Amino acid sequence: MSDANRPDAKDAAEGHRLDKPEGAPLRNGWTTGACATAATKAAFTALLTRAFPDPVSITLPKGETPAFALACEGFERESAYAGIVKDAGDDPDVTHGATVIATVTRLSPGSGIRFVAGDGVGTVTKAGLPIAVGQAAINPVPRAMMTAEIEALAAEHQVSPDVEIRISVPGGAAIAEKTWNPRLGILGGISILGTTGIVHPFSCAAWIHSIHRGIDVARAEGLTHLLGATGSTSEKAAQVFHDLPDGALIDMGDFAGGLLKYLRSHPVPRLTIAGGFAKMSKLAQGALDLHSSRSQVDNMFYLSLPCTMSLGETERRAVQEANTAMEVLEIMTTAKVEIAQSVAEAAKLTAEGVLRDSGVTVDILVTDRKGTVIAHAQ
Repeated sequence: MSDANRPDAKDAAEGHRLDKPEGAPLRNGWTTGACATAATKAAFTALLTRAFPDPVSITLPKGETPAFALACEGFERESAYAGIVKDAGDDPDVTHGATVIATVTRLSPGSGIRFVAGDGVGTVTKAGLPIAVGQAAINPVPRAMMTAEIEALAAEHQVSPDVEIRISVPGGAAIAEKTWNPRLGILGGISILGTTGIVHPFSCAAWIHSIHRGIDVARAEGLTHLLGATGSTSEKAAQVFHDLPDGALIDMGDFAGGLLKYLRSHPVPRLTIAGGFAKMSKLAQGALDLHSSRSQVDNMFYLSLPCTMSLGETERRAVQEANTAMEVLEIMTTAKVEIAQSVAEAAKLTAEGVLRDSGVTVDILVTDRKGTVIAHAQ
C-alpha cells in the first residue's frame, strides 16, 4: 500500500503545487500515518488529563520530533477526538489538505489496542497486502507509531494501554477514487500510510538529478561498488549484505532507468540494485520507471517464466487472478516455486541491457517487507 494514496501521473501534472521556479527547493510534508499518530496522542492525552496538547509532538521512526497543530478537538461520551490537517509539502499527494481525525476510547484492561476504520478510511478486502482482510487500511508502521505513543502515555499515567483507535478522514471515500485503492481491494476510503512519517516531494527531474550527483560524488571518491535501492528497507538489507559504506548508497527510488543510463556513460566497476519483490518484478518485465502510476506488474509475466512450468491449473489461475505481487509470491512460495530468484535473474537481464558494454557488472537483490534477502542474481 505504499503508493496507494498517490495520484496518477496526469493528476500529478495538472496544476499541482510543483509549479515552482526551476531549481527552487521542494518542501517536505507529513504522511497520513504521522498525522494519525499525532491526533491519537492528542486524543489519548485529553482522555487522561481532560486537556488537549496543541501543538502535539510525536517521535517519528528515525527520531525526528515534529509538532502538529490541532484542527479540531472534543469529547464524545467516553471518547476524545482530535484532528490534524495533512500538509504534504510540495508532493503531489491527493490527501494534501485532508483532515485526519483520531477518536480514542478506553477499553477494559487486557483488551489491547484496536484499530478501526472510521468514515473515509478504507477496509482491506483482498489478500496480498500487509494488513489482513477485514482490517482497517492502516499500515504496519503507522500502527506501530500510534501504539508506541499510547503505551508511553499509559506508562506515564500508570494506566493500562487498552484503547480503541478509530481513524477517520472526512471526504476520504471520494479521495480514494483518485488512488489505486479500489483496484487493490481497499474499499471505503484512503489508506493510512508512511514508513518514515515524512513525505519527500515527488519530482522526477529533481530526483534523477540527485541520482546523477550521487554517482558523480561516489566516482570522485574512488568507490568501485555502488548500490541503488527502491527504498530504505531494501537499501539497509543490501548495504549489510555487501558491507558497503554510506557513500556507495545511491537514492534510486523508482528511477532505475535514471540510474542505469547515467552509469552507462559514467561507469563504475560494480552495481547492486535492490528492491522488494513487486518493484523488482517491474524491472524484470523491462520497466525502468518503477512508480505505481507509470508501470504495473503483469501477472502473466510470472507464468511465462520457466520456473512456473510445474504449477497446476488451479495454481496458475490463482496467479492470474492475484490482486498483488505479494499474493503471487505467497502462491508461488506455497507451491515451492523459486519465483523470487527468477525475477531477480530477469531483472538482471533488463539492467544489463541498459548498461550494455559499459563494463559495469550488476547484481540484483530481492528483499521481503522485513528486509530479508529472498533472492540474489549475481
